Amino acid sequence: MTPDTPDAVELMIMMRALNVESDRFIERFATLHGLHRTDLNALVVILDADRVGRPLTPGALGIALHLSPPATTALINRLEQAGHVERRRSTTDRRKVEVVLNEQAAQLARHFFTPLARHLTKVIDAFTPEERRVIGRFLESSIKANTAARLEAGE
Repeated sequence: MTPDTPDAVELMIMMRALNVESDRFIERFATLHGLHRTDLNALVVILDADRVGRPLTPGALGIALHLSPPATTALINRLEQAGHVERRRSTTDRRKVEVVLNEQAAQLARHFFTPLARHLTKVIDAFTPEERRVIGRFLESSIKANTAARLEAGE
């Protein structure tokens, strides 16, 4: 290992610092818009479902966030009252309700997160395709390791 190559402990410390800094940035968005952490997590789940074209029911949202049905309803009510989400009837099954992000919330998120995306894109673009493959493999493996540790801890 060369002197400028971080070892496992140094990489974990850097990952922790990245997580803390990311949390600080996200908490700023939450504070500006009167959102709780669970509210933000819900918005991310809703955005991710929309990104892959998967309809998201309140039940699926609750499962993703590990919330009871009453807690999920309260969460959706809060987000709906704040103007971030809407409940809509499914276009494929009118008996089902889906939770969708409304355009106002999408614009707020784009406005706030665009500078972060710009800075991160600049960082990512500085790496070669091969380096990005290694980074991608590292991140994917790290996510799996975090999931395994969470499950091992009893979730």
